[in-house]
Amino acid sequence: MEELELTIESVVFQSDDGKFSVFRGRGLRKEKISVVYKGFAPFPGEQVKIRGDWVEHPKFGRQLQALVCQSVPPSSVSGMERFLASGAVRGIGKATAARIVEYFGEATMQVLGEKPERLKEVEGIGAKKAEVIAASFAELSDLKELMLFLEENGLSANYAPKIKAAYGAAALSVIAENPYRLAADVVGIGFRTADRLAAMLGLEADNPERIKAGLEFALVQASAGGHTYLPEELLLRETANLLQISSEIVYETFNRLIAEDLLRTEEYGQGRLVYPEYLYRAETGVARRLIFLRDKVNSLWQVNYEEVIEEWEKETGLKLAEAQAEAVKASLEHGVFVLTGGPGTGKTTVVKNILAVLEKAGCKIMLAAPTGRAARRLAESAGHPAATVHRLLEYAPNGEGYFFGRNSDNPLEADAIIVDEASMLDIVLAHNLLKAVPVGCRLILVGDVDQLPSVGPGTVLKDILRSKMMPVVRLESIFRQAAKSPIVTNAHLINKGKAPQCEPASDFSFEEVEDEEAAALVIVKRYAEIAAIKGWEEVQALSPMHKNACGVANLNKLLQERMNPPAAGKAEIMTPTGLLRRDDKVMQTRNNYEKDVFNGDIGKITEISGRSVRVMFPERPEGESVVYEQSELDELQLSYAMSVHKSQGSEYNSVIIPLVRSHYILLQRNLLYTGVTRAKERVILVGSRAAVNTAVDRDDIRRRYTLLAERMQDEVNLF
Repeated sequence: MEELELTIESVVFQSDDGKFSVFRGRGLRKEKISVVYKGFAPFPGEQVKIRGDWVEHPKFGRQLQALVCQSVPPSSVSGMERFLASGAVRGIGKATAARIVEYFGEATMQVLGEKPERLKEVEGIGAKKAEVIAASFAELSDLKELMLFLEENGLSANYAPKIKAAYGAAALSVIAENPYRLAADVVGIGFRTADRLAAMLGLEADNPERIKAGLEFALVQASAGGHTYLPEELLLRETANLLQISSEIVYETFNRLIAEDLLRTEEYGQGRLVYPEYLYRAETGVARRLIFLRDKVNSLWQVNYEEVIEEWEKETGLKLAEAQAEAVKASLEHGVFVLTGGPGTGKTTVVKNILAVLEKAGCKIMLAAPTGRAARRLAESAGHPAATVHRLLEYAPNGEGYFFGRNSDNPLEADAIIVDEASMLDIVLAHNLLKAVPVGCRLILVGDVDQLPSVGPGTVLKDILRSKMMPVVRLESIFRQAAKSPIVTNAHLINKGKAPQCEPASDFSFEEVEDEEAAALVIVKRYAEIAAIKGWEEVQALSPMHKNACGVANLNKLLQERMNPPAAGKAEIMTPTGLLRRDDKVMQTRNNYEKDVFNGDIGKITEISGRSVRVMFPERPEGESVVYEQSELDELQLSYAMSVHKSQGSEYNSVIIPLVRSHYILLQRNLLYTGVTRAKERVILVGSRAAVNTAVDRDDIRRRYTLLAERMQDEVNLF
C-alpha cells in the first residue's frame, strides 16, 4: 500500500451523495497523480495524506485507488492561497484570498482559526464579511477535524457530513461521550460500526450504554429475521453472545431499562416478551382492527348474489365450483374475508366474480398488491385498475422515515378493497392499511399462504388463518385445464412434500450437476438458449442465496459476461451495486413513486450518458423510459438472476432454479414452491438431487415469533 502527500489541483468528479470522487494533485516531487476515492473530494489547493493501491484503468491509465484521504493543513503560502481561492470558504474569492495571504503570510491559517477578527485589517473586508468568513472557516474546520477523527478511528470520513448535520459543532464531544448514539441517530451507521469506534475510544465491554445499544440491536436483528418480539431469555442470550459478556451483566442493564420504561415488555404464558415499540403497536393494532372491521359491513341487500353469479357464468361460459361460489358469498357478507389457495385453484376466477357482484351493487372498489409487478398482474387478470399498497395509502418519504396520506383521520374512499399477494404483507404495512380502511368497507385478502412469508416482520396471512377468527375459504381443487400444466401439478406435489416429476427437455426438467461451478455454467447456457429464442424478458434465474457459485451475485456476473460482454463503443458505469453497461438487464430495488417504478420492476439499460443511465421498462407505456442520475444509481442492480424472495409477486415465462448443497441453510419446501410458482411455461431445476430432496422434505420452517393470532383471539374474548 502506497502513502503519499498531495496538493490538490482539481476535482474531476464528485457524486451528489458524496460517496465517490475523482481528483488530481501533485506529489512532493511535483508529479501529477490521479486519485479515485470512495468519499468526498478534497478542495483544490488542499493538502492531503493518501493511502491506497495503484491500479491501471483501461481508459484513464494509472490511478491511485485511495482507501484513506486525510486533510493536512497547507504549509506553503501558495498552497494556502490556492485553498482559500477554491471556494471552500464562503466569502473568499481569488482576489480576496490573494490579499489575505499577502497580508498574513505563513500565519494565515492560524489567524483564520484563532483570531478571525483580524480579517478586518485586510483591505476590502468589513466586519460583516469577516464574520461570514470566520463562521464558514470554523464550520469547515469542524468538518475536517471530524473527518480526520473518523479516519484515525477506523471509520469512513463519508459519515462526517451526516454526523455534523445530526450534532453540529458538538459532534466530537457527543461521540466521545457515547459513540452508540451514532447507531440511533445517523442513517448508515449501525451497531457494529459504532461498537468498533467505541472499542477504539477505550469504552469498557460492560459499559451500560454498550449493553443498551446491544439489546436494541438484537431486537433490530430479530425484526430483520421476521420476528415481532423475542422471549426475554433469548434476547439476553443473543445480546450476551453479541457483546461477548456474561448474561448476568446484560440482565442488570436490561432490568434498569425496563424500570425506566425504555423497553416494551409483556408477560405471556410463563415468560416475558420484549418488543420494539413500533412492532408492538403494529401487532396490537392489526389484531384490534381486524376484529373490529370483521362485523362492521354495509348491507348489499338489494343484490341477489345467486343471480349475479348465474349471469357471470353465462357471460363467461365458466362454472364456479362449490368452494368458489362459497368464497364469493363470504366476501360479500363479512367486513374482512380471506381467500387462499395454490396455483390452478381458481383464485383469479373468484376475484373476477367478486368484482362483478360489487360493481352490480354500485360499490366503489379499490385493488392493490404489495409490489408494483403484482399490482400490474392483478390489474391485467381482473380487468380493473390496481395500485401498490403504498401508492393506495399515498405513501410519501419525509426525510427521516415515511408518511401515509391515508390513515384513520383520512381513510380511503372505498366500499370494497381487494388486496392480492397478501402473504407478502408484513405487520407494519398491514397496520397502516387497516387504519385507512373505513368502517363498513369490505376488505378481501387474497394470497397463497404456503408461499414464503413477508420480507418484513410478521406472518400476517398465516396468523389470520391460524387464529380461526376470520371467515376463510381455502381453494384446494385443481381445475382440469390447470391440471395439464406440469408446473401446477409439481407445485402441488412439492407443497405436499413429494418430489416433483421431472422429464428431460420438458416444461419441468431437472439437470443433475453435483459440482456447483459446473452447475452455474449450465444455468448460464440454458439461460442464453432460452433468451436467444424467446427474448431477454422471458427467462429468469432464481437463486435461494446471494453467495457461492450458484448465488445471485456470481450468476449475475457470469450471465452479464455471456449475455452482454464488454465491447468497443459500449458504455459502462461503476455504481454502488456494481458494474453496469448498456443493454444490461436490471432491476429496480425499491419503490420510487416520483419515477413510477417499483421494487422488482425489470428493465433494460438503453443509454449511459456521463453519469446518468436510461432504462426502458417493458411494462410501462410504450416509448416511456426512466433516467437515473448519479445519486440514484444505487436503486438499480443486475437482474439476470435474483433471489426467490425478491421474485415474490412476479411471473416469468421460464424460470431456472439452482438447488445445490451449499444453499442447505435456505433449502425449504416453501422456498422451492414459491420459486416454481413464479413460472408460467417452463421450470428448469439445476444442481444436486440431494438438494432437491432436502428442499422438498424440509417443512420445519423456523417459526417467527409473533402473537397476532393469539391477540385476535384475545380481542374476541374481550366482548
